[in-house]
Amino acid sequence: MDCVWRLDLKKNLCLWVISVIIIIGWAEPITFFYVRGISFMAFEDKDLVCKDCGATFIFTVGEQEFYAEKGFENEPQRCRECRNIRKTNRNSQEGRSREMFTVVCADCGVETQVPFQPTSDRPVYCRECYQHHRPAREQY
Repeated sequence: MDCVWRLDLKKNLCLWVISVIIIIGWAEPITFFYVRGISFMAFEDKDLVCKDCGATFIFTVGEQEFYAEKGFENEPQRCRECRNIRKTNRNSQEGRSREMFTVVCADCGVETQVPFQPTSDRPVYCRECYQHHRPAREQY
């Protein structure tokens, strides 16, 4: 009788066998290979240079696995500190003020402000009424 393996079990087994082969020293680590049509990557820490501050930072194996899992094709160009600074600046919106538009809530009739130009084909709600109309989020 044929034994049918789930794809994720095959992949985990292949990764385990490959890691044992590399650990034992039978083969050198390689960066990209295929086993029966499934692609695998063997990662090593990489030294990269930040394009903002010029500092060298390590792109760790864990980060590389995360990038590969998410389908990211490019390596990070900035160190963690510079990424955090850019994120903070983007979130705080320094030097930029948002244009607000005054509208009347379609439910309660209260005058409110929204950060987008409303169109006539969709109703606009105040913050309180929007909470009742917004789609339910799935809890994870």
